[in-house]
Amino acid sequence: MLEAFIFATVLCGFFGIIFKENLVMKLISMDVMSTGVVAYYVLVASRSGLFTPIVSNAHTGEYADPVPQAVILTAIVIGLSIQSLMLVGVMKLAKDNPTLESSEIEKNNTP
Repeated sequence: MLEAFIFATVLCGFFGIIFKENLVMKLISMDVMSTGVVAYYVLVASRSGLFTPIVSNAHTGEYADPVPQAVILTAIVIGLSIQSLMLVGVMKLAKDNPTLESSEIEKNNTP
C-alpha cells in the first residue's frame, strides 16, 4: 500500500512536469518527483530487525548497512543544488519576460 502511494507521488510529479506550463510549477513538480524517488529508495532499503552500526558492547547481532543512508543524503544534497540552480535560471528568465509560462517564453524568443 505504501509503495502505491510513493508511486503515485512520483507519477504526480512526472505529470506535473509534462503538463504544467508555469516554470515554477515545473520546479515544484520536480521536487515532488525527487521526494517520491527518495522515499521509494528508503522503503526498499529499510529492513526491520537490524541494529544501527554504533560501537557498543550490547550485542553483536546483524547490523544495518549505512551505505543507503549515505546515498540518500547525497541525493538530497544534489537535488537541492540542482533545484537552486534551476530557480536562478527561472529568475533570470523572469527578468526578461513578463510571464513564466513556457509557451509564452518560447513565442517571445523564437526568431
